[in-house]
Amino acid sequence: MNKVILFLSLFLISFPTYAYIGPGMGGGAIAAIIGFFAAILLGLWGVLYYPIKRALKNKNKKTPLKESENESK
Repeated sequence: MNKVILFLSLFLISFPTYAYIGPGMGGGAIAAIIGFFAAILLGLWGVLYYPIKRALKNKNKKTPLKESENESK
């Protein structure tokens, strides 16, 4: 019981710590958040866009070859 009272008294009584977080900390936190979301978006871009781009490029390469074969016959 004494441990519970000690625990509650330590966390319920707040003392000012006079801590200072400078502007560098805020800038670093913002950069980390932006970097996290940019990594997710770029990962999705790579997974979704490049296979579609490759498929369209292959489709465009095959189409002129078939037309040229039909013209020569």
